[in-house]
Amino acid sequence: MRQRDHVVPRSRSRALRVGVLSVIAALTLTGCEHGQFVNGFLPQGVTEGADRVTTLWVWSWIALFGVGFLVWGLIIWCMVAYRRRKDDNELPVQLRYNVPIEILYTVVPIFMIATFFYYTARDESALLDTSVEPDVSINVVGKQWSWDFNYVDEQVHETGAQAILTGEPGAEETIPTLYLPVGERVQFYLTARDVIHSFWVPQFLQKMDMIPGRVNTFQVTPTQEGTFKGKCAELCGAYHSAMLFNVKVVSRSEYDAHMAELKAKGQTGLLPNGLSRQQLMKGQEKLLPENARG
Repeated sequence: MRQRDHVVPRSRSRALRVGVLSVIAALTLTGCEHGQFVNGFLPQGVTEGADRVTTLWVWSWIALFGVGFLVWGLIIWCMVAYRRRKDDNELPVQLRYNVPIEILYTVVPIFMIATFFYYTARDESALLDTSVEPDVSINVVGKQWSWDFNYVDEQVHETGAQAILTGEPGAEETIPTLYLPVGERVQFYLTARDVIHSFWVPQFLQKMDMIPGRVNTFQVTPTQEGTFKGKCAELCGAYHSAMLFNVKVVSRSEYDAHMAELKAKGQTGLLPNGLSRQQLMKGQEKLLPENARG
C-alpha cells in the first residue's frame, strides 16, 4: 500500500511536467508562425494601420489579464482569510446585500466596457476611413472558389482559378496574385459573385466581408515589399480552403510593368459586376468607381 501511495504522486508529477512542456511548445510554435510575445503573437503588420491594430490588441490583453489577476487574487484571498477554523462552529453574519459593493461591481464593469468600446470605435473609424483620395483603386471580386482583380485605374483585370492543392511543387503557380505598389494608398472595392466571402491578408491585420449585392470598401498603405498570403476567411462552400491568393507588394516600376504585361496579354477592360448571381442593391453601384460599374 505504501509503494502504491509513493507511485501515484510521481506519475502525477510526470503528467504535470508533460503538460507544462506541451503548453510551452505550443506557445513557442505559435510565436514562430504568427508573431512574437511583444505584439500579442499577431503577424508582423505590413501596412500603416497595422500598428493601430497591434496596440489595441496588446493593451486589451493587458487590461484583461489585470482584471483576471485581480479576480483570482480576491478569490484566493477570500478562501484563505475566511476559511472555516477548526474551533468555529457558528455561521458567519448573514447579510442580504451590501450596497457599496454592489455599486462597485456595477459601475466598474460598465466603465471598463465603455472604455474598451471607445478605443475600439476610435480605431475602427480610422481604419475604415476612405475620405482620403487613393493612389490606386482595385475591385476585388470573390467567387467560388477564387478571386478576380479589376485594376480600375489601369483598366486591366486578372482572373483567378481555384487553387490546385496537391502538396507537390508548382501548386503555388495556380494561385492568383494581387499586385500592390509599396508606399501608396490603395482602396479596395469588395464585391461577391455568389455567396458571402471575406477578403483577408493576415499581415494587413485587417479583413472585410464580401456580401452579394453590396460594395464594401477600405484602404491600406503597404509599407514593406514582399509576397504575402491571402485567403477567404468566411466559410463559402466545399472548397473554401482552396480559395487562396498571393499579394505582391512591389515598387511602382514593377507594378507598372505588371500592368503592361496584363495589357499585352489582352486582359484589358474590367470584368463587369453584372456577371454576379445577384445584382447590386439600389444605390450600391454608386460606391464603385464610375468606370468599374456595369
